Amino acid sequence: MKIAVLGTGMVGETIGSKLVALGHEVKMGSRSANNEKAAAWVKKAGAKASQGTFADAAAFGELLFNCTSGSGSLEALNAAGKENLEGKILLDLSNPLEFSKGMPPTLFVSNTDSLGEQIQRAFPELKVVKTLNTISANVMVDPARIPGEHAVFVSGNDAEAKGQVKRLLTEWFGWKQVIDLGDITTARGTESYLPLWLRLWGAMGTPDFNIQIVKRG
Repeated sequence: MKIAVLGTGMVGETIGSKLVALGHEVKMGSRSANNEKAAAWVKKAGAKASQGTFADAAAFGELLFNCTSGSGSLEALNAAGKENLEGKILLDLSNPLEFSKGMPPTLFVSNTDSLGEQIQRAFPELKVVKTLNTISANVMVDPARIPGEHAVFVSGNDAEAKGQVKRLLTEWFGWKQVIDLGDITTARGTESYLPLWLRLWGAMGTPDFNIQIVKRG
């Protein structure tokens, strides 16, 4: 499959490298066609990897991963071009973290709205599925690095799109427990978990942890 990865940070590199290892063709998108980080990733990832602008990547991809920082997500998708997004599934991994006041970051949207909802409203032609935003990059693509059946979540308005995302999370990345929270408004919950996640990282001394959901038998 031809897949677009929007964003050149750790999440974008980790997702892109895993997808290439699985045999997919991956184009990493950024603001510039000559982004140094993207070019370095392509050199490392091999023949199935390429890079270009956000628009180049979105036009290339049959499936899209939004791995941009939350503060830049809407700008990146605008640069990608609505004509390149129409009808496609977007896995939205971003979180609305605001770093302007230093660490720890705050959320620039919460409670009555979410970044996932903002993206869906701005691009109604996209099938937005919020997922993988509650875990570190390495755990996203290798859940087995943590023992037990811990959970990943999906939120989105399109049931068919969520079904496809659940299958790829299971078949490509190895997730055993994928919980459908409901429509895109449920992204408010997973995005609002990030302040706690960051505190847990500090308390645990590692980002390699996750939530296990256990219900009464």
